[in-house]
Amino acid sequence: MDEDTKPLLGSGRAGDYYTDSLDPKQRRPFHVEHRNIVGDEVQERVSAEAAALSSRVHYYGRLTASSDRPLVPPDHVIPSLDDLYIYSPLGTAFKVQGGDTPAKNPSIVTIFAIWNTMMGTSILSMPWGIKQAGFTLGIIIIVLMGLLTLYCCYRVLKSRESIPNVDTSDWEFPDVCKYYFGGFGKWSSLVFSLVSLIGAMVVYWVLMSNFLFNTGKFIYNYVHNVNTSDTFGTNGTDRVICPYPNLDPDGDGSTFQYSAGGNSTGAVFDHWWSKTNTIPFYLIVLLLPLLNFRSASFFARFTFLGTLSVVYLIILVTYKAIRLGFHLEFHWFDSSEFFVPEFRSLCPQLTGVLTLAFFIHNCIITLMKNNKHQENNVRDLSLAYLLVGLTYLYVGVLIFAAFPSPPLSKECIEPNFLDNFPSSDVLVFFARTCLLFQMTTVYPLLGYLVRVQLMGQLFGDHYPSFLHVFVLNILVVGAGVLMARFYPNIGSIIRYSGAICGLALVFVLPSLVHMTSLNRRGELRWPSAIFHGSLVLLGVANLFGQFFK
Repeated sequence: MDEDTKPLLGSGRAGDYYTDSLDPKQRRPFHVEHRNIVGDEVQERVSAEAAALSSRVHYYGRLTASSDRPLVPPDHVIPSLDDLYIYSPLGTAFKVQGGDTPAKNPSIVTIFAIWNTMMGTSILSMPWGIKQAGFTLGIIIIVLMGLLTLYCCYRVLKSRESIPNVDTSDWEFPDVCKYYFGGFGKWSSLVFSLVSLIGAMVVYWVLMSNFLFNTGKFIYNYVHNVNTSDTFGTNGTDRVICPYPNLDPDGDGSTFQYSAGGNSTGAVFDHWWSKTNTIPFYLIVLLLPLLNFRSASFFARFTFLGTLSVVYLIILVTYKAIRLGFHLEFHWFDSSEFFVPEFRSLCPQLTGVLTLAFFIHNCIITLMKNNKHQENNVRDLSLAYLLVGLTYLYVGVLIFAAFPSPPLSKECIEPNFLDNFPSSDVLVFFARTCLLFQMTTVYPLLGYLVRVQLMGQLFGDHYPSFLHVFVLNILVVGAGVLMARFYPNIGSIIRYSGAICGLALVFVLPSLVHMTSLNRRGELRWPSAIFHGSLVLLGVANLFGQFFK
């Protein structure tokens, strides 16, 4: 009976007319039945029956009881929040959106969200990876790794559906692992997820040191009108350089050598502006305070810069390929002075890079929850992987093919292909500057994800105290500084971290979850067991292959 004395529209602040944030406990909006709504637009004309129903509801409000309080329709007259409409005297109805219901994205938005999430630093190492595997074998590996990681991602996406009699709508993949394997499954997925995040942060630190160094060098040379001569490279307006011409064919490291000549001012600049000795430490002043923010919402506003950076890289690669032309010779198994074999034993280095390049398995369930048409999840995931694979192939193949051989050897292709262009290149300078700013905004987001996952599991709070967060950030930043100082090779960092996290989250856990689910239902057959067991072995081989040259 108490409900019958509540006003139809509860008291609220004047001017609050937002139909997408109605609280059912505060307001009881007028309902227009589905049969009285005409059309599918947000603002819809309503029929005469709806207007008549409105009059009856208004009649309730004009009735008074002995206490002179207005009467309202009983609760059973007003349907649930999902079926509520606000009726206007002008003859229109507005659908009420529940405040807790997240916005759903169409398929095209979901596809590009996946593409944007996967497009990371690996794209800069794709030409180097093709060089390590060989041109022909590299293309084959990119296609096969894309298909394998797509299937494993599909198994992650479908993992919740095989759990009976449990509401798994809010579950993530670690929850699925915990269901099948207990605490070991949950913690193993957490640890390897942290490996991928921290590995990405280390790569970002190395790249930011690189980009900041080259950006500062460009500005210094421009201001002081310094003409630099790099160690070894081509002539012409579109110069390509070989920073380390004595590159060991069986190695994967390189060092960018720069000398400003005998100028004393240049020597001082070289001393205080060193890519490995000083720049990694300068970044601490900028980035360490940003990691201590309680919320990363401010930095999330700049995520669109990642898309713009990738688009600009694609345009830059296309322009350079047109200007340089293609330089290819096919030597199937034997190397030559300027070209590498089509099939090389260093191919596991590319598979390690691709494992991280195609890695989205730890967040694919979250991304797909917001897809408007859930029945299209598999199709949209496949199209996203196709788009990612084509992007990697486009950048990797064009840079490798356009690399001017002769006079330079294909072995000179760097783990970061931007290092093969001189610091005086204006187009490349703009790319480095954009990537530097974009990574500066993304780095705190990665640190926030590490903090949320680790602190949430250990202390049950994402921000237990400033001291806890500060110590964690010191450790993460320290790892980045050490790698940028002593081993600034993003190709190797990517392939090692990719192979380690991919072992669990790409190959082993999705396969074991699927086989365990089939076995519990009595549906596991030998072909499925052999195939998924082979995926586990591939993950192990991929990891061990990183340690052999």
